[in-house]
Amino acid sequence: MNKSDSGLYIVSTPIGNLDDITLRSLEVLKNSDIILCEDTRRSLKLLNHYKIKKKLISYHKFNEQKELQKLITYLNEGKILSLICDAGTPTLSDPGSLLIKACIEEKIKIFPIPGPSSITTAVSISGFDDKFLFYGFLPKTENELIKVLSSLKSLDFSLVLFIPGIKINFYLKFFKKYFKGRDIVIAREITKIHETFYRGEIDTIKLFKTRLKGELTIVISKIYHNNDLELDVNIEIQAKEYLKKYSLKDVVELISKKEKISKKKIYEVCLQIKNNEKNN
Repeated sequence: MNKSDSGLYIVSTPIGNLDDITLRSLEVLKNSDIILCEDTRRSLKLLNHYKIKKKLISYHKFNEQKELQKLITYLNEGKILSLICDAGTPTLSDPGSLLIKACIEEKIKIFPIPGPSSITTAVSISGFDDKFLFYGFLPKTENELIKVLSSLKSLDFSLVLFIPGIKINFYLKFFKKYFKGRDIVIAREITKIHETFYRGEIDTIKLFKTRLKGELTIVISKIYHNNDLELDVNIEIQAKEYLKKYSLKDVVELISKKEKISKKKIYEVCLQIKNNEKNN
């Protein structure tokens, strides 16, 4: 990169551990004329750590529209502007979309500088299907939340959501109602000292006795089965095929891990298949 590469740079920054920043991100930030920060106080911790001293402009959801024309003027003057958020990849549930749209209209170059994201990080350790949909922050009010969850519950994909840790139990109660039969991963403090992943079945996971701090990344598994009949048919089809090659014990273990259902139910289906074969 050199001074001729003017334009807007969308720079990903660490989601916790400062060592996770990429070499290219550091290079871009060092060569920037102006760095747009969601919260200058938080961004200064990162910039000071890497001894980067540049002009900072506070750019957040409350002043996006107000600052827009000034930023476009800077870019048209040939300046290099970098947009960073408090953590992760900008514009994903963070400010920046208005500026990007304006740059597209003005034919100003936009450069993505990829890096950390709590979205892909949480999905990567979930163990769920990698076909996922990202929603972002869920509504805070009950009526709006019900509308959103009602539309999401029928989508047969893994879901990634953001919620404030302090309201974990509020949201869990609704998850139990709208996402029955699915699994959940609650990611807290990703890449930080107190990084924790809570895993379990939504139906049985317990409410938290103490409030969790910070923002949480939630991953909910896809729909395993739409109803009991479909589940029984699916198990029977798999069991018949696997029993041709493997022992009863191995088949029960294999299907249980794959479908995330109790071994007892699979064992009963396998026994029924074997009894039917004997009688025939």
